[in-house]
Amino acid sequence: MGRLVVLKLGRGNVEQGCPVTLQIGEDNAPSAIEITGELPPDSDIPQHYNRWQTIYRSLDFPGRPVGLPKAVSPQVTVEDCDVAARQLRDRFNEWLDARSFRRIREKWLEQLEPTDVIRAVIQSDDPQLRRLPWHLWDLMERYPKAEIALSPLDFSQQPGRTSTPSSTVRILAILGNSKGIDIQKDRAVLEQLSDADVTFLVEPERQDLSDQLWEQSWEILFFAGHSASQGADEAGLIHLNQTESLTISQLKHALEKAVERGLKLAIFNSCDGLGLARELAYLQIPQLIVMREPVPDRVAQEF
Repeated sequence: MGRLVVLKLGRGNVEQGCPVTLQIGEDNAPSAIEITGELPPDSDIPQHYNRWQTIYRSLDFPGRPVGLPKAVSPQVTVEDCDVAARQLRDRFNEWLDARSFRRIREKWLEQLEPTDVIRAVIQSDDPQLRRLPWHLWDLMERYPKAEIALSPLDFSQQPGRTSTPSSTVRILAILGNSKGIDIQKDRAVLEQLSDADVTFLVEPERQDLSDQLWEQSWEILFFAGHSASQGADEAGLIHLNQTESLTISQLKHALEKAVERGLKLAIFNSCDGLGLARELAYLQIPQLIVMREPVPDRVAQEF
């Protein structure tokens, strides 16, 4: 059986600091251990993050997301981005080695073995805390079978429709606005899946998508195309076709019906998806996969 580790980051942010609660237990069981600590204020991390993000988003990679500004002058390089990323990683790990947080780290090391299969969940409502590179925490290097996910602080699990397990997984694949990118690669991969029944919607109208979610039962919802987060990652936007964009709130009732019918996983192979994740999480979709930043077309295809 795997282990479930929850790191709950309470009200606060990087610059103000925040209380932290660590919970450790068996997966799909109540937590057996709970311990508290604190992360101190740190004004350097946002500066390092903003510097890395500015450089990264200025790289002249192909398939530039819709709405992302073009590269700035002077031209930045991948080497510049690598340097900024290492500086962010190092400062981030110094912060996680703070004395007020050390008992959290020590309890983690005490209770978990390097061979454990670990589902680690970072709970936070703060946009900056959610964007930090938690996968680069040096503690995680000791646990090769650990995976990190994000979750809001407040949530409730709603049971989906009980159904008999099927040998065929039903997938609704939305291929949205493909300006500047090659989403036919996504289609080719999906078409090769065994034990899957895939329905494709290519640059659909909003009504077509809504009808599919209302009238059919799906286990996986897949989107490839352009997307973006709005505000402080409070909302998400997908570009359905060349002229029409859609917010998650506009699909709220259709997605709730899809969850009721058995939707288990939503994958958005598109850019800047934390706003999508925030809205979708509150619709009780059990599992979500999104990209935190813009991604080059080739990276999206490999994923």
